[in-house]
Amino acid sequence: LSASPAPAPRLAVVLSVDQLRADYLVRFRPFFGEGGFKRLLADGADFQNCHYRHAVTQTAPGHATILSGADPEVHGIISNDWMDRELWETINNVEDRNSPLVGLSRADATPALLAPKAGRSPRNFHASTVGDQLKLRFGSRAKVFAASNKDRSAILLGGKLADAAYWDENGVMVTSRYYREELPAWVQAFNAERRVHAAFGKTWERVRDIADYDAVQGPDDAPGEYAENGYTRTFPKKVTGGRDAISPAFFSAFDPSPFSAEFLSEFVQRAIREEKLGRSPATDLLCVSFSQIDSLGHLYGPDSHEIMDSMIRLDRVLAGLFAFIDREVGAGQWVLVLSADHGVSPMPDRVLAMRPDAPAGRVRGADLDTAGRKALDEAFGPVTAPEYWFTRDNAGFHLRPGALAAKNLTVEQAGQVLKASLEKFPFMAAAYTRQELLQAPAHGDSLLAMSRRGYHAPRDRDVVFVLKPYYYPGRSNNVGTTHGSPYAYDTHVPQVWYGPGVPRGAFVEKVEVNDIAPTLAALLGLSAPPHSQGRRLF
Repeated sequence: LSASPAPAPRLAVVLSVDQLRADYLVRFRPFFGEGGFKRLLADGADFQNCHYRHAVTQTAPGHATILSGADPEVHGIISNDWMDRELWETINNVEDRNSPLVGLSRADATPALLAPKAGRSPRNFHASTVGDQLKLRFGSRAKVFAASNKDRSAILLGGKLADAAYWDENGVMVTSRYYREELPAWVQAFNAERRVHAAFGKTWERVRDIADYDAVQGPDDAPGEYAENGYTRTFPKKVTGGRDAISPAFFSAFDPSPFSAEFLSEFVQRAIREEKLGRSPATDLLCVSFSQIDSLGHLYGPDSHEIMDSMIRLDRVLAGLFAFIDREVGAGQWVLVLSADHGVSPMPDRVLAMRPDAPAGRVRGADLDTAGRKALDEAFGPVTAPEYWFTRDNAGFHLRPGALAAKNLTVEQAGQVLKASLEKFPFMAAAYTRQELLQAPAHGDSLLAMSRRGYHAPRDRDVVFVLKPYYYPGRSNNVGTTHGSPYAYDTHVPQVWYGPGVPRGAFVEKVEVNDIAPTLAALLGLSAPPHSQGRRLF
């Protein structure tokens, strides 16, 4: 594809909407206004068949791929958290015990946020981003700024050389010592306004007539939906966390409410003005990730009134943000790419309501553990403590070295037995041992190839499994839905470009999220990030 040559924009915006399935832009388009999603779709390049290449479609791997162009096998962000094979404990993907949080007042600093494990940085991220390329090329003449409701989304989009990355903790925007020793005065002032706290007790009601939602999404009350923390399965919803005063439960209830998207947009607009983004000698990069759709989607699923209303409200938030950028930076002076870190599965309850014997459901991890321990005991004799054969980690298992040594077994010998125990479950699509994954080709669309591209050997598991479509690990309360699979409902996300130098139209050729980084780098006159595995689209 080609477009008219254009000078480098004053500002490049990378917009990620967490859990934004590609079909949402089709399903809800009739209800969008003119200044948000429709503006991008009408005047930009809409690559309608964009997918992730890796199997573990979670938030952290997705955000790490968007601006690096690399797969998890290269960038090392294999999931939102994983078991550290040296510590033998679970760590967060952006955990850095040498980078404590910055910006918490005494009122906001809970013990958990002050603990060493709360420290955050991109040090676990093994790839470079477009922002890193921009900083290497222009240094202080270009700014790289990232913000999100979630720590990992801001940090991984921003890269290692970002000037700033901010995220929300208990209603205030914070950063870490990796970036700076204290918050800028304008961020301190923003936090002092207590905008999140002011939302306590607000009522969330639909912005359109209920008939519109019924026609598109079906009934408001559906099986499997969430009804905790003061929320009900139907509208309206009061954002209190089910308490009479502000508490941790309130912040948990605020995150999936559409008011959290409004809050992030307010912060980003303040940042554009205070940091003078778009006014540097070289192009500035602004990375923004809205997390509300994901927080809500887990609770109510893609076919809910709650998701439809949130998308309509987010469209209005984006329209306001785009208009603000026009005023501050200049219409025609900025370029944007919209994408997402993953999609989401339909509620299994929705599938089962149509046919009770349909292949769908929530899988109990304890059942997999029991079968695996039994198979290993029968094959090699029990170890002293049966639970010490392995530790389950996401969709896979780490075999414990002590157990293997006690039985004089190799990882592959025990792994084959564990794999065979998993394959007996009717909901299991595939299981692979470490050796099988390392020997697998990393090209093609098979489950094995997608699993290989998501596999980073130094920190990954000894046995990995893939569930069949519409099955996924269940929550303890058996409500909600999730993502993380290699199927289209999780891999298919938007890729929409807008601004000078971008061709106009809708394109149906298959493209990849990995293509975003080299394409954006080219628009900014930069070399692609060194680990990029995508191609330049125009």
